[in-house]
Amino acid sequence: MLRLMLLRHARAATPAMTADIDRPLAAQGRQAAAALGAYLARENLLPDLTLCSPATRARQTWELARAELARAHPGEAFPAALAPQIYEGGRDGLLHALQDDHPARTLLAVGHNRGIAALARALVSHGDRYAFARLSQKFPPGALAVIDLDVSHWAEIAGRSGRLDRFVTPHALDPELEDVD
Repeated sequence: MLRLMLLRHARAATPAMTADIDRPLAAQGRQAAAALGAYLARENLLPDLTLCSPATRARQTWELARAELARAHPGEAFPAALAPQIYEGGRDGLLHALQDDHPARTLLAVGHNRGIAALARALVSHGDRYAFARLSQKFPPGALAVIDLDVSHWAEIAGRSGRLDRFVTPHALDPELEDVD
């Protein structure tokens, strides 16, 4: 069994004259990313490998979450790789990046709304009904879907092959953090 964690980057700022790929996290996004990292550490949701969009807001989300993981689990490496197809290719690009030959049993992908949300919905066939209902409504910035896949290799991932273990939003971690797009 493989575990896939899909993380939408946290809330981004929209500074004038900044290319989309260069948009940084907003202050609330930085708080949400750190809170998510603390959650991952507390729940022992430890990725063997992280595939991250090259967009600044996605990289910052991972860096802040990773710092919290490293604080709670010193000595762990938490390797990461940039995957341009996560930024450029939407759901299909993300799926292609995941289906590469990875030795990881637990894989974290940090990406963007349409691709992350669409892939999560396409992969999940069953699981926690409350988490599924929240996932079906929206996938806000900083949200995390944890999906267990009954496959042996990442290349075997197919639609409706996963069980939704949990769906967590920033607001669920800290009521001061809003779940907005």
